Amino acid sequence: MPDFDLTTTSGRVAASFDAMWRDHSFLRVWWQNAYWISDEMVRTNQPWPFQIRRWARRGIRTMVNLRGGFDTSFHELEKAACAESGIVPVNFTVNSRDAPSKEQIHGAKALFESIAYPALMHCKSGADRVGLVSVLYLHFRKGEPIDRALRMLNWRYGHFRQGRTGVLDFFFERYLSEGAAKGLSLLDWVDTAYNPTELRAEFRSQPWANVLVDKILRRE
Repeated sequence: MPDFDLTTTSGRVAASFDAMWRDHSFLRVWWQNAYWISDEMVRTNQPWPFQIRRWARRGIRTMVNLRGGFDTSFHELEKAACAESGIVPVNFTVNSRDAPSKEQIHGAKALFESIAYPALMHCKSGADRVGLVSVLYLHFRKGEPIDRALRMLNWRYGHFRQGRTGVLDFFFERYLSEGAAKGLSLLDWVDTAYNPTELRAEFRSQPWANVLVDKILRRE
């Protein structure tokens, strides 16, 4: 991966070109998949710098990157745009095709207790990873029960539970059937009964959905 020098015009052009085609950012110039899920939190796909500046004008104080990608063009552009706009960038990497770890669940709760609001969180497409963390946000920050907050993992945002990304739904469904049914909080269940390795092994996706999500939509 090239080292993008955003202090030069050529470096910015190179980074924008790389993000446009390597990261498929041309799809997100007009389509942001952006929704206010409360009066203080937005979920969206990977924003362009001009979109970050627009969010800053709307009062966003913190931007949470759920993707990782710390050596990429899109991340360099995001960091620079946040710095120019006065937004605090925060990295909290999660997976879209793996059972969330215990550390990630506890980390999400700590994240929501520490960041400044209004805030924005994003992954690449605004469908899967941001859906997972949106469920956790509504549960931990807003006190919504998991079965209600699960609306954040929905086809309207581009999430398909039939594909490998359905392991995220499977995690919450397992909690509802094994933890909530016994009166356990999500964190109590995660700490005492949850086994990510077993859950991952038990989950089954549908081949047609894997083709749609991985090959056609080309999700991370």
